[in-house]
Amino acid sequence: MASTLLLALIFMIDLIAFGLALAAEQRRSTATVQNNGKESYCVYDEDIATGLGVGSFLFLLVVMVASRCLCCRKAMRPKVSSSNLVNGCFSMASVGNDILLWYFRVFFFIAEVCLLAGSVRNAYHTKYKNLLDNPPSCATLRKGVFGAGAAFVFLTAIISELYYDSYSKANDGQASYGRDTGVRMGNL
Repeated sequence: MASTLLLALIFMIDLIAFGLALAAEQRRSTATVQNNGKESYCVYDEDIATGLGVGSFLFLLVVMVASRCLCCRKAMRPKVSSSNLVNGCFSMASVGNDILLWYFRVFFFIAEVCLLAGSVRNAYHTKYKNLLDNPPSCATLRKGVFGAGAAFVFLTAIISELYYDSYSKANDGQASYGRDTGVRMGNL
């Protein structure tokens, strides 16, 4: 069975990463155009969202270490025995775990890309000064990048909990065959 302490730890770290990503979405950098008489320039407010986004990114990486790097683990393979070959059926639990692992990897990758790209883009501040009458375009992060990262952090949290629980159940439920590993031919 899955370690309850490990599942609780992973859930708490995922919850912290989710909260940091939501806070980063709320605290994105904004810019205002200032004019000193002869030129216009961009003035940015404090840049706390970059730190929050990087923090969420790092907490999500900590989840990978705490859960023994589920994203890099091999998928479970169905056990093939003579009865499975005759009946034509395989373990649906291992197929379900493979699907969960695939979704976990995709959601984790998208969450990490959104958080990292959002942090880098939020830290970018334009240095344009415009001597003409047109105001400069002040580059800011689009609304929703950290929000998308938070959504995928949440999906990653759900899938990682389900996968770790089903993976540990599958590993605990190994069939014990003892010494009888094949078909007995001695009685013929």
